[in-house]
Amino acid sequence: MPESKGRKKDPYIPPPTSKGERKAARIGSAPWLAPAMVTCFVIGLAYIVVFYIAGNQIPIMNSIGGSLNALVNVGIGFSFIIVGFILSTKWK
Repeated sequence: MPESKGRKKDPYIPPPTSKGERKAARIGSAPWLAPAMVTCFVIGLAYIVVFYIAGNQIPIMNSIGGSLNALVNVGIGFSFIIVGFILSTKWK
């Protein structure tokens, strides 16, 4: 019995993309993120501790906020801590 000739297929070559070369996706966070996050935590905590220990003796802390001095100073410290938590959500 005669054998049939097989069809020759050219290997598949994908069409070229018009966008150019693709870059690999970057995994991880920016290198500045972790130091900035830790710095915000430390500054916030240090500000609150310094205010409670020596707030009356530091002229800048004593003059901020007027009658709401304690509330404003603690708010400034917690603001730094909140910024640290916001940065921590972006850390991978």
